[in-house]
Amino acid sequence: MLWTICSFLLCTSVVAVIAYFRTRKEHLDESDGYFLAGRGLTGWVIGASMLLTNLSAEHLVGLNGQSYAGNLTSMAWEVTPVFATIVMALYFLPRYLRGAFTTLPEFFGERYDAGTRQLMSTLLLLGYTCVILPAACLYPGAVAVNKIFDIETLFGVSPTAALWLSVWFIGLVGAAYAVFGGLKAVAVSDSLNGIGLLVAGLLVPVFGLLALGGGSLSAGLAEMVREHPEKLNAIGGPQDPVPFSTIFTGMVLANLFYWGTNQAIIQRCLGAKNLAEAQKGVLLAGLFKLFVPLVMLVPGVIAFHMYGDGLTKRDFAYPRLVAEVFPTVLLGFFTAVLFGAVLSTYNSVLNSAATLFCHDLYRPLVNPTIDDRSLIRVGKRFTTVIALLTMFGAPFVAYAPEGLFQFVRRSTGFFSIPMITLVLIGFFTTRTSGLAARIAVIFYLVCYTTIVFVLGEPINFIHTMGLLFLAMVAIILAVSYLKPRPEVYQLNLHQRAVDVTPWKHGPAFAVFLFSLLIFVYLLCSPIGVASHAGLRGPFYIAVGTLAAVATGAMIGLTLHRMRNPQVGTSR
Repeated sequence: MLWTICSFLLCTSVVAVIAYFRTRKEHLDESDGYFLAGRGLTGWVIGASMLLTNLSAEHLVGLNGQSYAGNLTSMAWEVTPVFATIVMALYFLPRYLRGAFTTLPEFFGERYDAGTRQLMSTLLLLGYTCVILPAACLYPGAVAVNKIFDIETLFGVSPTAALWLSVWFIGLVGAAYAVFGGLKAVAVSDSLNGIGLLVAGLLVPVFGLLALGGGSLSAGLAEMVREHPEKLNAIGGPQDPVPFSTIFTGMVLANLFYWGTNQAIIQRCLGAKNLAEAQKGVLLAGLFKLFVPLVMLVPGVIAFHMYGDGLTKRDFAYPRLVAEVFPTVLLGFFTAVLFGAVLSTYNSVLNSAATLFCHDLYRPLVNPTIDDRSLIRVGKRFTTVIALLTMFGAPFVAYAPEGLFQFVRRSTGFFSIPMITLVLIGFFTTRTSGLAARIAVIFYLVCYTTIVFVLGEPINFIHTMGLLFLAMVAIILAVSYLKPRPEVYQLNLHQRAVDVTPWKHGPAFAVFLFSLLIFVYLLCSPIGVASHAGLRGPFYIAVGTLAAVATGAMIGLTLHRMRNPQVGTSR
């Protein structure tokens, strides 16, 4: 245990020192320098940072808990975002960077009105404070650290006290990154931890299969495939957490929200040195997402084969597997990487929350003439307050009735669909009004709360999101028909902070990604599972892959043509 703790502290300290030296010359007393990393992030940094901000202990613990208790259907949340990253890179990003926006609600202010900007910023802040920070960052991170280090035994405290200690340790370190380093420190640490997460995360199923096969990797793999092959199926039915049909309704909208409108994610793109680097980063993150099931779901299946259904909570499957099969000499490194993943999401969301508060609420409503230095001081104080609130609230997530991952997905539905709806309406219409947008958002909040949390979810919450999206669109169009925007909206074509020439290989890379997505689903479908038994699955997979390439080419070409032809003009 001493070696584990020492190696954990060493790895964590190395990342912190590198992040410090990479950011000490940054202009952290300027708004762009602190909130947008001086608009100088490159594609590799953006891609790695986006991925690690997305992947946290919530995914490691929650997704593996889902596959332990069920099958691979929750994989949809991790691989279908490939489509959203393609849309973000080829369609959303050029518009965001041409407007030189600092926050997404700033776009709402220009497209609709100030009231809509403030409403959506407040909604995002509430979502970050009440759901993302405590439930997706602190609590699952604390559970993992607690189980791996056995905090209860180490300090001789109760399970509740051990949870509180872990939450506050993670919260204080994460807040320090966000408060003192700004976005650049967050992005640099994310890149380093991202490499470690891929290496350590891929080692978990390897060591798990070795343990399952009695020291033989092939024997462990054979047992996992032969026994309970239904665990490897990703095509969900009505009783699964993610029925397959939901991929085409609410899930596609939730993914577009997360990868195309979520401030904590797109802030890296807004801080890019140019459009080409931003597009490379987003598409690179999409490529990485296709490998997530190996890290986030397969270990849960291995845990089921090792422990059966003997665990008291599904969310304990991954921490127990790691604690038992990972070599002691590497356990400190793995915990440091896991800790880094938790910090990444936590400090990224804290930084984005401060950006939203300062630029969308404090400056417009309280002090329009405030200078950058003073605004950054306000942001640091706000970050501290939010960090304290979430550290007090995180331990209570343990009382959520459903699994952690499902709880977070349901709760983010409060703000994900309103955000993506207003963005899409804003892009594709010119006379819809701010009044219509606000009425539709309030309607959605009331209906979603009633259907999902009061009526007990009579239909899957993902379908509910899709249906309410259509209702919001209808309301916005109807109200705007009666009371339209006074003038036709046009994006400011002259204000530019960076070069907006697109990456010439973007459409081709998008086709490649979409083809891989189809292949992954075929591999984890009943056809793919049958192929493991020596049936004709490989033939069908090969044919399906060719069809995927053709489909991907059509989608890539369509998105390429949808781009504004003036976007690439840099003169």
